[in-house]
Amino acid sequence: MRTTIVAVTCLGLMAVACDTREAPAQPGEAGHGVSFTTSSGGSARLDVRIADSDAERARGLMGVEHLGEHEGMAFVFDEPTTGSFWMKDTLIPLSIAFVDGSGTIVTVREMEPCTSDPCPTYGADAPYVLAVEANAGFFERTGVGVGDRAELEEAGRA
Repeated sequence: MRTTIVAVTCLGLMAVACDTREAPAQPGEAGHGVSFTTSSGGSARLDVRIADSDAERARGLMGVEHLGEHEGMAFVFDEPTTGSFWMKDTLIPLSIAFVDGSGTIVTVREMEPCTSDPCPTYGADAPYVLAVEANAGFFERTGVGVGDRAELEEAGRA
């Protein structure tokens, strides 16, 4: 009886360990935010999930079927980069703002979902350390654009 219980337990653990499927990212669950300040004095804010590792940045919002009106993802880089983004297996259209090391938005792009290769890529017009994705049209709707300011807020700050 003891051997059977051990075998069943091990099989159960192996099934969990071998299941490599990941649940879709849940934007905003990390409690971080990005605040935007426009040159005209306006402001906007997004609750964001942070992607700060290569694996998290590669996965991004793949598989996410819905974002709330003020939800998104912030891609954080340790040093300035010029890498491009793509929308492979991303199900919803998104806007992206690229932010340089001084907190200034250098580029805003609209991105469309893509399910088959080759997918278009979306890059910045200058090196950036932060890229913020939101629902398509978010930056235009809120009046946030190139030259405006963005600040990543730590969890708990609002």
